[in-house]
Amino acid sequence: MQVLKFDWNPITGIDIAGNFKIHFYSLMWVVAFILGWYIMKRIFTKEKVSLDYLDPLFIYTVLATMLGARLGHVLFYQSELISQDFFSIFLPFKFKGGFEFTGFQGLASHGAAIGIIIGMYLYRRKYKYKSVLWILDRIVIPVASGAIFIRIGNFINSEIIGKASGDFPLGVRFIQDQYYKREIVQRTGIKDVQEAYNAVTENPKFLNLLEAVPYRHPSQLYESFCYIFVFLILWYFYSKTPKRDQTGFLFGLFLVLLWTIRFFIEFTKEPQGEEYINWFGLNTGQWLSIPFVLIGFYFMFVYKSKQTIK
Repeated sequence: MQVLKFDWNPITGIDIAGNFKIHFYSLMWVVAFILGWYIMKRIFTKEKVSLDYLDPLFIYTVLATMLGARLGHVLFYQSELISQDFFSIFLPFKFKGGFEFTGFQGLASHGAAIGIIIGMYLYRRKYKYKSVLWILDRIVIPVASGAIFIRIGNFINSEIIGKASGDFPLGVRFIQDQYYKREIVQRTGIKDVQEAYNAVTENPKFLNLLEAVPYRHPSQLYESFCYIFVFLILWYFYSKTPKRDQTGFLFGLFLVLLWTIRFFIEFTKEPQGEEYINWFGLNTGQWLSIPFVLIGFYFMFVYKSKQTIK
């Protein structure tokens, strides 16, 4: 059904000066964090926890998420940066092949998850009002909501793209992923990069270039849509059931739901990074997801808290 197939060639940000621009992907992160803050504020208010603890929790979560996500991407998908362009790991610039402002590119959700767990442990060492698992049981709710927007940001950026969709009724041609800046300028002869990309989809002269771009699964949107249900399920168990008071249950449920979804969505994705695993037909993201699911089942059905929630 051709009506469910379309070309995707968006403006990915707002140009400010030179190579510097405000990326819509970055704005999705901002939305995720702000929404998460309001969700946690509602949880703190509901459970009569002092809001003095909220802002430090927000700071720890932001730093742990971003640092964990970046280091996770480098370790799991792009370890060559350690030797080839070390400072680009921590700074929003590319140094190899010429200096360029890139923003913080390359963030791995598995690394973010590990970072958040470590961050909450460090936060709990300083602020001792509740247990680490009490905090994790609640922080996963805004994390699930944030994941929705992060994947939308990936779609806007034409990154983490899906495999060729073939005869599947839903497909997207990611123009900007197929042609990089230098290549699209050479192929079209148009010096302005965005105009060159637009010409591929709008100018009949360049239809032959468009025909070379395959339709792909919009895996980012599949994942984002599924995360809506992860958030709703977590919120239901938190607000409507006594499972809220079973220490570790919500944290475990989050791990099982989110990483099970990630495991199956990976079948529709192209491999990420120059170094990736492909063992027994499973890729890096899938192998990394399996331990999280197993840990989740442990906290849901095996773990018994030695403390009583007050």
